[in-house]
Amino acid sequence: MTADGEALLVHANVILQAINRAESQFRKPRLKGRVRLGTSDDIALGALPNVLAAFRQAHPDVELELTIGMTSRLYELLDAGSIDLLVGKRRLGERRGTPLLRSRLEWIARPGTVIDVGQPLPLVLVAEPSVTRAVVLNALAEKGIGWEVVCTSSSHAGCIAAARGGLGLTAKSQYVSARGLAPPINSASLPALPDVEFIALAAKRLSHPAGTLLELLQGSDLSGGWISE
Repeated sequence: MTADGEALLVHANVILQAINRAESQFRKPRLKGRVRLGTSDDIALGALPNVLAAFRQAHPDVELELTIGMTSRLYELLDAGSIDLLVGKRRLGERRGTPLLRSRLEWIARPGTVIDVGQPLPLVLVAEPSVTRAVVLNALAEKGIGWEVVCTSSSHAGCIAAARGGLGLTAKSQYVSARGLAPPINSASLPALPDVEFIALAAKRLSHPAGTLLELLQGSDLSGGWISE
C-alpha cells in the first residue's frame, strides 16, 4: 500500500469511528416516564422555569407534573410519596436536602410607608406552617417587638398583593422583584432578617427521570434570572 493509501485508511477509520459513536448515541433509549416536582411559589418566580425548559428540551418524552405550594405542605407530600422532588426553603432544624442557593429576606410595604415602632407591627404573612413566617416572627421576638397579623395568605404572591394594597408589612426573598413595593422609610428601625436556604430534596426511591432532573437542578445556578411576580 502506498503512503497515500495508508493515510486514506487512517482517515477512513476515524470517520467510521465517528459514525459508530453517532449511531450508538441515537440508539440509546430516550428517557421516558414522569417526574412529580413540588416547588414553592417564590422560587417558581425565578430561574426554575429555565431549568425545566432545558430538561424538557433534552427529554421531551418525560412528563412533568408540577405542584406549587407552601414549602411545609410540600414536605408533607414528599414524605407521603405524593411527589418525587421538592424545591423550596429548608425548614428550621431540617438537615435533609441539597443546598441550591441562599437568599436574604427583606421587609417591604407600600412605597412611602413609615412604621410606628411604638405600635404592634401590622404584618401580612403566609399561613402556618411557613418557613418565612417562622423566620419573621422569630426575628421580632428576639428584639421584643410587638406585632399583629392583619392579613394571611396561602401564597407569597398573595402577601405581595396585600402589601401593595397598603394592608401592612411583609417579607420576601431579595431575589424576587415586587413592583409597587419598597422597604419602609424607617426600615433601619426594624430587625434585620436572616438568609433562608433553598434546597432540593428527593424521595427515598427515585426514578431515573426524577434523578436526572435532580442532577440538573444541582448543577444549575438558580440565583440568576429572577423575574417579577
